[in-house]
Amino acid sequence: MATDRIRIASFNVENLFSRARVLGAPPGVADPVLDAYTRVNELFEHETYSAADKDEILRLLKVLKLLLDDGDVERPDTFAVLRRIRGQLLKRPRDGGADDIFVVADGRQDWVGWVELIKDRTDSTAMANTARVFTEIGADIVGVVEAEDRNTLQRFGFTLIRDDNGDPRYPHVMLIDGNDKRGIDVGIVCTDRYPLQDIRSHVDDGPIEDRVFSRDCPEYRFRFPADSGLAGESFVILVNHLKSKFGGHQSASDQRRKQQAEQVAKIYHRLRDEGVEHVVVLGDFNDTPDSDPLQPLLAATDLTDISAVHGFDDGGRPGTLGNGTAHQKIDYILLSPSLFARARGGGIFRKGVWGGVHGTLFPHFDTIEGPQQAASDHAAVFADLDIS
Repeated sequence: MATDRIRIASFNVENLFSRARVLGAPPGVADPVLDAYTRVNELFEHETYSAADKDEILRLLKVLKLLLDDGDVERPDTFAVLRRIRGQLLKRPRDGGADDIFVVADGRQDWVGWVELIKDRTDSTAMANTARVFTEIGADIVGVVEAEDRNTLQRFGFTLIRDDNGDPRYPHVMLIDGNDKRGIDVGIVCTDRYPLQDIRSHVDDGPIEDRVFSRDCPEYRFRFPADSGLAGESFVILVNHLKSKFGGHQSASDQRRKQQAEQVAKIYHRLRDEGVEHVVVLGDFNDTPDSDPLQPLLAATDLTDISAVHGFDDGGRPGTLGNGTAHQKIDYILLSPSLFARARGGGIFRKGVWGGVHGTLFPHFDTIEGPQQAASDHAAVFADLDIS
């Protein structure tokens, strides 16, 4: 491993060992289910259920196919189950139909339970291909998007990503559970050369009923190695997964994503005001460079996308999602001026992605025989920085 450069990567792994079943469904199927799942769990927390609350609960449970029963993981068209721990939420008359079902709980104190998304195991070949992406990129630090939890991320890395000596390539693993109840979190993995120095979470930014970040925007602080030209100097990496475009509520999604971008920009400015010269902001921003929601980051700061560096290799496709078209550029590595001045290259690594209907748009691993075996729908992005 070269000691005069550092490679930093961003990779949306789309979960490692298990994934909510609904996330594999088409948007027209997935979006209403995800909306209903989020909203019904919010309603369950109301201290008192109004008549309107009860009507909405029934409507949402019907969308989730949980009105007639509590759900069954063995039914392939079922995406959620109703977990009841104590008390009773519904009355389902034995000989009645959907119109005869009513909510008997008058508030949160009358029962304990929630709706839970069903998770399916990730294809083992897809899991191995995900690890292969990490190995072939060979980054020193990887910001990981859509990992289930820290133990899963650590187990995945320790088991499947090894160096030439057979040791874990990424012995340093950190992930703080965020605000997404589906188990979609952001974390980081690092080589021995870059142990974590400090962590700061932003899961609690914003009012308790409306947190800013859907997941988190953690600050991970490192120091450049003693044998580098920046010996001892700190650098901070912010890992992000901004609000997605699902649910048919484009205006609300855009507004939320812009609010998150503004908050990331505030965190960045605060770091710079504190004297931190070297900052990286990376992750899945779920929007394109020309979009209004991302302008607080891309236009109103001095951060620069690694794709602007001379020699950046995108393989002729600027996008990072799916087929890599321009409107599919949603994954980023942004660098503060001091780091962009040291950027010597970078690229988009697509070998873990199945491109096009037949997988023929660009080269992929020979172990990928179909989309279900792809490492992810997202290509990884990496940046090479000179630290001599």
